[in-house]
Amino acid sequence: MSSRKTFREESHFKFTNSVLAVPMAAVLLIWTVFWLELEFRINWNDLGIYPRTISGLRGVIFGPFLHASIEHLYNNTIPLAILLSTLMYFYRSMAFKLLFWGLITTGLITWLIGRPAYHIGASGLIYLLASFIFFKGIFTRHYRLVAVSLVVSFIYGSMLWYIFPVEDGISWEGHLGGFLVGLFAALLVKVKVPEIPKYAWEREDYDEEEDEFLKHFDEEGNFIEKLPEEPEEEIRITYHYRKGDPNPPSDGD
Repeated sequence: MSSRKTFREESHFKFTNSVLAVPMAAVLLIWTVFWLELEFRINWNDLGIYPRTISGLRGVIFGPFLHASIEHLYNNTIPLAILLSTLMYFYRSMAFKLLFWGLITTGLITWLIGRPAYHIGASGLIYLLASFIFFKGIFTRHYRLVAVSLVVSFIYGSMLWYIFPVEDGISWEGHLGGFLVGLFAALLVKVKVPEIPKYAWEREDYDEEEDEFLKHFDEEGNFIEKLPEEPEEEIRITYHYRKGDPNPPSDGD
């Protein structure tokens, strides 16, 4: 594997406009919807997911953008921005597919198992993102992605409790749906992961005798500061001249 190839593979993780644009657009959208409700004194909670009713299916699309209070909205804003940025940076090749199908599947699970109430908020999406990023990093075993998984678990590990009915007024069904969808997506979705760069001695074509560093050690392992110079080969130059040349050149070095 050449160093140039390794560099190209490692450049798989790079900063693009979508790393900021997508999280900013999502945050702006949920805050705009909340502002419109306040400004025009309307309540769109009935557009949320209402389990096992036909009209409640519209909440699969609209529910993630609705929030019950400013506290609810604020608690979802920062995790949503951070996790979306992480997704777009490390998994941009399949990020939009995950967001589309993940939101729909999480919403349908909530619709199937939820209590008879309106389920709203972006927390289902947050659990989807946290679950996917954590498990996918572990499954790939790539050192950078594993590190990201550990960071996510350190920051958001306490969220795990809320996939269970531990507190009234929280849609644990949406949390559970997002967590399960993220886990199964991590198992099923294929992503391109750059190869971990290898040192010269880790490659299959490595030749110990050609290693410039190892040449500085003798058979007993002693370090040789200066290698003996190889004798220079004698170079002879032969001139060919035409018959009749008045000043033919002679052989020389």
